[in-house]
Amino acid sequence: MDKSPDAFRTISEAADELDLPQHVLRFWETRFTQIKPLKRGGGRRYYRPDDVQLLKGIRHLLYDQGFTIKGVQRILKEQGARHVVAIGENGAVGPMPPQPQHQPIVDAEGVESIEFVETAPDTEQALAPAGLRADQRERLASALELLLECRATLDRARGD
Repeated sequence: MDKSPDAFRTISEAADELDLPQHVLRFWETRFTQIKPLKRGGGRRYYRPDDVQLLKGIRHLLYDQGFTIKGVQRILKEQGARHVVAIGENGAVGPMPPQPQHQPIVDAEGVESIEFVETAPDTEQALAPAGLRADQRERLASALELLLECRATLDRARGD
C-alpha cells in the first residue's frame, strides 16, 4: 500500500525513495542543520514531505551536479532551504558561482590538509581524476574530509 504524499516517512522509506543508504541520511543530518526529522521514542526518525524534498535537492546537487558538501552548505546559507527544496522538486539549479574544490596541501612535515580553492569550471575538469564521475569525486572528497577530521581529533587526543 502506497502512502499519501503528505504522510511522514521512516528513514528506510526516505532512503528507498532517494535511492540512498540510511547511513547517508544520518550523515547528512550532521552536515546540514536544515535536515531535522521528527524523532520519536527510541530515536526513530520520521521525515516530513518537505524534509524529503530538501533531501532530494541536496542529493541532486551532490550527485547530479557534482557539488561538494561545503558547496551545498553555501547554497543553503546564501539561497535558503526553499531554493534547495525547489531543486528537489524540479531538478532546476539555475546559475551558480564556481564551486570550491578540495585540493590537498602537504606541509613541510608531510602532513596533508584540505584547502578550498576557487577554480573555474574548465579547471575543475582538469583537476578531476580520470575516469571518475562527479558523484564519485564527491564521495571521495567527503571521505577525505572525514578522515582528516578524525586525524585532527586523534592528534588532539594524543596532545600533538
